[in-house]
Amino acid sequence: MGNLEKDKLSHFWGDLLGLKKVHSFKSEKENVDEDVMEMGKGVLGTVEVDLMTPIDSEKSPKVHIPALNHIGLWIDDLPACVEHLEKNGCKILGGIRKGASGHDVTFVHPKTAAGVLVELVQAPEEVIKAFKEHK
Repeated sequence: MGNLEKDKLSHFWGDLLGLKKVHSFKSEKENVDEDVMEMGKGVLGTVEVDLMTPIDSEKSPKVHIPALNHIGLWIDDLPACVEHLEKNGCKILGGIRKGASGHDVTFVHPKTAAGVLVELVQAPEEVIKAFKEHK
């Protein structure tokens, strides 16, 4: 896996479906070369699709297996959420850190999340406020 597949992803999501690339993110530690594509604006902010390819397809994490490999969730208090999950036996990967879109993130290991890599994202204050107003 490498640039050729990322080019195919960019062609499909950008050229064919019309999503706009808003920025890129590369992390040797997380073995990811990522393009963040903007799908549109929703009530609670920007809707994104992250196109992820591994820097080295032989190393872990293997961000390309499976092809749709994770889902991200807004969390109103990320440190409290992580503490709760860890106390209840969930394995958290890599601690809290800045993600590709600039928000604090962490990941729940697929083995403790029914086989899905779950990205927990600290929601910005405006998202938390908008959510509370729509309840």
